[in-house]
Amino acid sequence: MVEVKLEKPQISAAQLRPALLPAAALCGVLALWMAWAGVQQHRDALRRADLLQVRDAAVSSAHDALGAEHKRLRERLESAPMQAALQAGDFKAASAELGKNWPGASAGTVLPPDLAEEYAALPKSGYGRLGAMEAAIVADKPMAAIVRDGGKAVLAMAAPARVGEQLVGVAYVQLPLQRVGDGVEKADLGSDSYLALRQGGFSVIERGDTALNNGAEALAAKIPGSDLRVAAAVPDIAGGPLGMGALPCFIAAVVLALLAFVLVRVRQRLGRAGGPVEDEGPVQTLAETMSAPLPEANAVTVSENTSQAASRPLAVDNGIFRAYDIRGVVGQNLDPGIAEMIGHAVGSVMHDQGLSEIVVGRDGRLSGPSLMDGLIAGLRKAGRNVTDIGLAPTPVTYFGAYHLRAGSCVSLTGSHNPPDYNGFKIVVGGETLSGDAITDLYRRIVGGRLHTADEPGTLTERDISEDYVQRIASDIQIDRPLKVVVDAGNGVAGDIGPRVLAAIGAEVTPLYCEIDGEFPNHHPDPSEPHNLVDLIKMVQRLNADLGIAFDGDGDRLGVVTRDGQNIFPDRLLMLFAADVLERNPGAMIIYDVKCTGRLPGHILRHGGSPLMWKTGHSLIKAKMRETDAELAGEMSGHFFFKERWYGFDDGIYSAARLLEILAAQPDSPSQTLNALPNGVATPEIKVDAPDGDPHSFVERFRNEASFEGARLSTIDGLRVDFPDGWGLVRASNTTPILVMRFDADSQAAMERIQGLFRAQLHAIKPDLALPF
Repeated sequence: MVEVKLEKPQISAAQLRPALLPAAALCGVLALWMAWAGVQQHRDALRRADLLQVRDAAVSSAHDALGAEHKRLRERLESAPMQAALQAGDFKAASAELGKNWPGASAGTVLPPDLAEEYAALPKSGYGRLGAMEAAIVADKPMAAIVRDGGKAVLAMAAPARVGEQLVGVAYVQLPLQRVGDGVEKADLGSDSYLALRQGGFSVIERGDTALNNGAEALAAKIPGSDLRVAAAVPDIAGGPLGMGALPCFIAAVVLALLAFVLVRVRQRLGRAGGPVEDEGPVQTLAETMSAPLPEANAVTVSENTSQAASRPLAVDNGIFRAYDIRGVVGQNLDPGIAEMIGHAVGSVMHDQGLSEIVVGRDGRLSGPSLMDGLIAGLRKAGRNVTDIGLAPTPVTYFGAYHLRAGSCVSLTGSHNPPDYNGFKIVVGGETLSGDAITDLYRRIVGGRLHTADEPGTLTERDISEDYVQRIASDIQIDRPLKVVVDAGNGVAGDIGPRVLAAIGAEVTPLYCEIDGEFPNHHPDPSEPHNLVDLIKMVQRLNADLGIAFDGDGDRLGVVTRDGQNIFPDRLLMLFAADVLERNPGAMIIYDVKCTGRLPGHILRHGGSPLMWKTGHSLIKAKMRETDAELAGEMSGHFFFKERWYGFDDGIYSAARLLEILAAQPDSPSQTLNALPNGVATPEIKVDAPDGDPHSFVERFRNEASFEGARLSTIDGLRVDFPDGWGLVRASNTTPILVMRFDADSQAAMERIQGLFRAQLHAIKPDLALPF
């Protein structure tokens, strides 16, 4: 028998040797890249550390200056001549005594504590001046603020004036801004860094590269004893390859350099040992092996197979392109192929504006992963670089656009809609797309006006949840612990919402916080009272201070008290407005057409400027930019803080601000919230639209309805205001329903107003089913 011996083919030295030099060169290039990345991150760390020292020095300088001026103010008020004038009620003599021999002081005055003269002189006397005096009376201690006088910023100081324990007046004086601004003005700052003295949303003094101002709050530090802070920023240096820091980069560079050296030495040895080589038959070289296609290669480019992933391709339905976002039903008018086209259209808009970076995140719906694959494929096809932050509430995705300096983002979410819905909330270049900008995406798709890049954009995955938590916790810490129950309705805020509230000092009990796209416990819509029943029971069972509810994507807030009261968002906006106006007198506060008629008067009484506007998160944000408003809110539970935040709607951040306010009050949260102005009000009433077309019905109602003696507003639907209440009918922009709400001073007025609306609605559609 002949024995046959099979030998495995071997790569000869001669065949291996040509591949070693390119491999060594590649290792050398990678070593240089790693070393450069390490150097960049090391420099960034040093620059950041230097800036923090400069910031802290500026804070210390301003704190010392404020302390000295506060002491001087107290000494003036306690001096014998001042006490004599105050005891005699001679405010003119007290005012003269206040500013005497005080270097740089001006506008020194002492007024009776009712401040009647100041209110009567508005607006000429100035909201900032009045706000500082009111703050000193409320806080019962000296207060400092930046106000405008004659077009320039000055440091205002105010303090309660007492004779013994009795409050008899309030003292006010203005000082040069340099008292607190020198630390920023004279800081040794590089041109590639940024430093600012800020109050609320206003930068009083800015130094360095002002292009960095949007991200400066991440490194802001409060000036103790005031509402001022010093904000700072350095250019954001991306992490090293594979997310490695400076030290790992340096280690990798050394390893790669050694590998390159070894490969060169091996090549030299093979060259010396070279000689006649036997023919071993056709053998694959190392270079050929490296160039062979990998079996996983097709998984990298998701755009090639996304459209084919759907079992049945869908046509693009223009009905999903709504007033302020894109929203559809999965399997009916939305699938991964449609998502890819939407991503391609968004990427094309970005291309036209010269924007390359975009952040994407999704809620917990079951359709999310496949739709996200399509969205990312479309964005990359347009050449956009995508950062995928994974499961994230919509406000965290918005935050990512700022934090990662992308400026653009898409949140893949069905919000508070049923589980089979999903959609897209889109921000491009800092602007939330709405109206024509949304419908333009549809026109781009059907018209083929889509940009396809020569090379697909990159895809990076990153978790920014802890960055979001720490950003809020660095600004908000509540004065006393509050016991809070959080109901996320199994929405995507179930993880990070409780984390944020715990980080600011609350004792949190989660309820339905497990993320489940089928929402097994109740619908994640806190504007519907029946969705809050379990939360109310849990708050009462645990004797908690408050119940917090989030919607499906975490951009809306619901609140219930220990005594079972559902505090409607328009009343919460009263509380938020009063707080913001304490630091920003005269600021614009925007509210939507569904809010109570008591809200504008409340804003005016606290020194603000109220403005009613259309419902819709993107429409509200656009109006905020136009008017430079500090705060806005909707009856649906969206709140938009520009002061100390970024101006987008964020239910989680709003909950943190609410706890901050409530914890600072001497009363219990229930007492504080129940004390807000109230009447007889309904929640949002949702009625199926005739023929599924709410807009046509509302247009007809607006044209045909008659309400004699009432004031009509057609900003959004038809709102009818009477002396003792109001009613509203508008079309939902997200589902085929009519949205109604009524508010009155008494139950009798409520029944009368609802009766008038019922008659007018039935005159148009006699069989319209109304729950009132």
